[in-house]
Amino acid sequence: MITPLDAGPLRARLVAPHGPYAALDVVASTGSTNVDLVAAARDGAPDRTVLIAEEQTAGQGRRGRGWVSPGGGLYLSVLLRPDVPPARLPWTTLLAGVALVRTARAFGVEAAVKWPNDLLVGEAKAAGVLAETVVGQGVVVGIGVNVGRLPAEVRPGPGGLPPTSFAEAGADADRAEVAATLLTELAALDAAWRAGGGEPGPLLDEYRAHCATLGKPVRVELAGSAPLLGTAVDVRADGTLVVRGEAGDEHAVSAGDVVHLRVR
Repeated sequence: MITPLDAGPLRARLVAPHGPYAALDVVASTGSTNVDLVAAARDGAPDRTVLIAEEQTAGQGRRGRGWVSPGGGLYLSVLLRPDVPPARLPWTTLLAGVALVRTARAFGVEAAVKWPNDLLVGEAKAAGVLAETVVGQGVVVGIGVNVGRLPAEVRPGPGGLPPTSFAEAGADADRAEVAATLLTELAALDAAWRAGGGEPGPLLDEYRAHCATLGKPVRVELAGSAPLLGTAVDVRADGTLVVRGEAGDEHAVSAGDVVHLRVR
């Protein structure tokens, strides 16, 4: 039996004046929390509005893919309206990745990030992030976390990453506590990032420390061109991944599906 999330206690902990958020709602079902908050942003919803859904019937992944939302997961979106240069908004996805690692570790789950923001437990995926910029209105950061045990029909995602969850990693994690921890960590990271005017500062070092992609041989699937093969060697201050190609030349990747390759 999955205990439904109760918005009241979450608001008491997370919404002003007791917390960093302006508004928080929990709905039983929706197509996509990101779609709902994008619409709310255009209608004037305040900075740091949160929407959590028990179920998504049309969840979204990166590059237009669907996102499977099995029962027992945590599905939320956050509207952020940071006063930073628009070119720095992609950093919100990396902040979410760091917040996920901090959250996982708070529940005893050793985790890392696959660039830019997939949460890995070992070689399996426990969470993902989709950020959508709303021109002139900020950015909506959607996060899906597998908290409870997954049904058998959940299949590997792009790149063949098998799915996993906090429970399958041995954590006895309550979804409300995961939500509160994740949102608290995200707000703290967002505040530090905004204070630096959108520059990552020391957050970049923390991201690099958590990034399992660095040092790995990778294949980057790029839209409209041949895959890039090489070794991931750095993440720059603008959030791009630097891949050293087989000929020794370096490429800065701002978007693409990264597959970790096994060393033969």
